[in-house]
Amino acid sequence: MSILSFLFGCKEVKKKTQENSPITEIEAPKKEVPFVWEGANVYFLLTDRFNNGDPESTVHFERNEETAVLRGFEGGNIKGITQKIEEGYFTNLGINAIWMTPIVEQIHGATNEGTGNTYGYHGYWTKDWTAIDPNFGTRKDLEKLVKTAHSKGIRILLDVVLNHTGPVTEKDPVWPEEWVRTGPKCEFTTYENTTACTLVENLPDILTESNEPVELPDALLAKWKEEGRLSQELDELQLFFERTGYPRAPRFYIIKWLTDYINDFGVDGFRVDTVKHVNENAWADLYKEANYAFETWKKKNPSRVLDDNSFYMVGEVYNYGITGGREFDFGDKKVDFFDYGFKSLINFDLKIDANKDYETIFKKYSRLLNTKLKGKSVLNYLTSHDDGNPFDKERKRPFYSANVLLLTPGASQVYYGDETSRNLIIEGTEGDATLRSFMNWEELDSLPQIQKIHKHWQKLGQFRRDHPAIGAGKHKRLAKSPYVFSRTYVNADYKDKVVVGLDLPKGKKSLWVKGFFGDGTKLYDTYSETEVMVANGKVILENDYDIALLELVE
Repeated sequence: MSILSFLFGCKEVKKKTQENSPITEIEAPKKEVPFVWEGANVYFLLTDRFNNGDPESTVHFERNEETAVLRGFEGGNIKGITQKIEEGYFTNLGINAIWMTPIVEQIHGATNEGTGNTYGYHGYWTKDWTAIDPNFGTRKDLEKLVKTAHSKGIRILLDVVLNHTGPVTEKDPVWPEEWVRTGPKCEFTTYENTTACTLVENLPDILTESNEPVELPDALLAKWKEEGRLSQELDELQLFFERTGYPRAPRFYIIKWLTDYINDFGVDGFRVDTVKHVNENAWADLYKEANYAFETWKKKNPSRVLDDNSFYMVGEVYNYGITGGREFDFGDKKVDFFDYGFKSLINFDLKIDANKDYETIFKKYSRLLNTKLKGKSVLNYLTSHDDGNPFDKERKRPFYSANVLLLTPGASQVYYGDETSRNLIIEGTEGDATLRSFMNWEELDSLPQIQKIHKHWQKLGQFRRDHPAIGAGKHKRLAKSPYVFSRTYVNADYKDKVVVGLDLPKGKKSLWVKGFFGDGTKLYDTYSETEVMVANGKVILENDYDIALLELVE
């Protein structure tokens, strides 16, 4: 039995007839659901802020200076993520991919920009791409996480950084000038002053455009020697450069180090940081080697292969929006990053579009994804780790947020705590730290309102996961009032058809499905767990929910 057959196969459930009399029966086996990145339901978490699966863990590298609020390590780790996978948290939420912030070894020192000390808890301040930071866990921890996730039909996305090292501190010397530039600071008005520059002060920028061979930094060689792995690292680099024929330029070293996590663990994709700050050909190089590593891993581990999808790369091109189609405009140059290895880009438009009505949003996204972006996709979000102006920052509209995020065409990115209304306004924080509090498990365990919100996200998430038509299908409005729409997804012999009703009245309600489901068709509303039959072009439901999620009864 395949993983997906196991996930979505026979199970004993409580169903309700239209008369709401509970009966217990065995559901018929559902046909296997193909996984498609275009409609994925991705959970994004900060590795350090989600869950501590190892209470005995300690802080490493003497990172024990006092920090500004939420700017130090809080104890989340890889084991904590695995623990929640094992408990079924992600499965119950309908998640089929997890994106975790970078886990490579971070700078050892702290920076202080006038607001107090900050450590590299977020993972974006790399010291050594070849090592996992012990504050996050070990190689064995990562191996177990990927295997556990795959056993549940969940893919793993690693967040990767190619364009900068960590800041310079007393403990972390600057990389050699052949590797990095330390100025000028980016101005973001032209292609050159967005790519050939440092994002912020004291964040050395990798010379990714260079093809000039460079020597490894003395500090890195000394570190590897002290850790007893100098010969291994040098031998692996020799084999990599012999196989590829690449010059020993900075970007190719880092590409080798990043793709090792695919070769060694079988991770399914990369979320790529700061894409627009790197010359685009570097991303094509990364994708070529990443996909090679993924296919090599599949050949070595045939029993662990989930499907025939290629390696997945989604890029963070800051301020890219689906409205603009495929290209990003630098001001003096336009670049189509989809041509350089990216299957998808993070979409910064949905948090703005979310202020519009459902049909306007859904129709727009379906049209663009089936025309300008056909064959590609976007990753939609409403809140994130570094967007200081998220949709519904005060968490006043959690049910509506779920409806918009999880029902809009494209892939969806649930930011950890979206489903539990985790507070995004933390007193005493500066900047994006306010978005990065520890996951609010205690509130989920104790507050009925949070549990009600969570249940809504679970129902919508599972429906999205079980029906590629929601994210990857074509949208069509069936009725204006009450609002009813259909989604259809067809790929070879697989066909998926669903109907959704939103803003429905309480009590008895009629949903128009004529022209999509014929009279006599049996449907199941997964939200109210009610079976209905189409008659006179409509179905009748009677409950207090304002939403219906209708699927065919197999």
